[in-house]
Amino acid sequence: MNILIIGANGQIGKQTVAILAKNANFKVVAMIRKEEQRAALEQLGAKVIIADLEDDFSSAYSGIDTVIFSAGSGGNTGPEKTIAIDQDAAIRAVQYAEQYGISHFIMVSSVWADQPKNGPESLEYYLIAKGNADKALQQSQLNYTIVRPVLLTNEPATAHISEYTTGRTTITRADVAHFLSTLIDNTKTYKQTYTFQNGDTPIDNFIK
Repeated sequence: MNILIIGANGQIGKQTVAILAKNANFKVVAMIRKEEQRAALEQLGAKVIIADLEDDFSSAYSGIDTVIFSAGSGGNTGPEKTIAIDQDAAIRAVQYAEQYGISHFIMVSSVWADQPKNGPESLEYYLIAKGNADKALQQSQLNYTIVRPVLLTNEPATAHISEYTTGRTTITRADVAHFLSTLIDNTKTYKQTYTFQNGDTPIDNFIK
């Protein structure tokens, strides 16, 4: 299976590459923006494609079975860049997937993407952008899975998660990457949205 990870140089993306590239059944294609990011991804075992999310990146889809969109504009950019990456590029990624007949599209979104008013005011435009991208995916003809982690941390992996209820709980980026790896080739996750936090259920058993 050929897996394209868009946003592979991000913290979640890179950890996802590291996990999936260890599986001999997977060929991981890492889409990144800068040539200087290549070596680190190749060392993890990925094939690297250089492409710009603000331009036409459809050529990255050639021969791909599954797409993971984990790109983001980052926490220090303004509304314009957030709309360009988290909304517009994500929607184009969905459209390309339809054109190329991708079998499974996995979107890394965010808690509150469907209810931006419930999140922090400072993140409202970010959550709206994420929510619009999610809607485009849900309205597509693709087999999709939407992943909405709660507030992210760089703490060590716990390998345990639970469904999100209320409050401002957290999840490690390492555990998000681990969860993404369990979605690959899992038809039970098609047309599903998961909002989750660190918890008590082993990640490998969460879908079951």
